Amino acid sequence: MVANRARILCLLAAAVMLLLAGCQSEPVRELQRTFNDLFAHKGEAALAKGLREYDDGHYAQSARSLQLALEQGLSNADRVKAHKYLAFINCADGRVGPCRDEFRAALEIDPSMQLAPAEAGHPVWGPVFRSVKGGR
Repeated sequence: MVANRARILCLLAAAVMLLLAGCQSEPVRELQRTFNDLFAHKGEAALAKGLREYDDGHYAQSARSLQLALEQGLSNADRVKAHKYLAFINCADGRVGPCRDEFRAALEIDPSMQLAPAEAGHPVWGPVFRSVKGGR
């Protein structure tokens, strides 16, 4: 009985989201973000795998896993994290344009995003992040 109610609520929420999909007012966008945060977490395993691969120095595999995590669906906080690590990977590989794009994507989700002090002080991506953040 409880499972049926939960399914019905999910279906109703999905129907409302579909009806509002074309509306771009801020309250509707906030409702969409909340809905995504509640129901779109299929990519958590791929995110965890991508972060482990990053920590182990396997950057190409990490980038693939992080991209897969984004495609599968993550909470906003996890989407920010995935884009941040994709930015790090791109910057470290000398791809400044894609690095900037990933930082921009993260900041679009969370304009208040900051790097940790050690990250912000990194000689490669620290200046890129400050440039993107300052250009907003």
